[in-house]
Amino acid sequence: MKNPLPTTDAVIAGPDGRIVLIFRKNEPHGWALPGGFVDAGEELGNACRREAREETGLEIELVSQLFTYSDPRRDPRKHTISTVYACQARGEP
Repeated sequence: MKNPLPTTDAVIAGPDGRIVLIFRKNEPHGWALPGGFVDAGEELGNACRREAREETGLEIELVSQLFTYSDPRRDPRKHTISTVYACQARGEP
């Protein structure tokens, strides 16, 4: 049995209060929160900031940890454990 993979997701509030979403090019397609896999040796908050920057071009500030999702059925590709952060965008993309 394989261990679940750690991921992070960012709920990014822009200056106008709207939430930033990305459109996934890969399966599963559709709108999603920016996020992704945590690299080996990487702290969760740093992974969240990195993924947000890679996927949106935004520098973000972590405001608070919201929740950790661990349902094995949540992602049809593989079992992940995703820690979600409330974030604020800093500056312009």
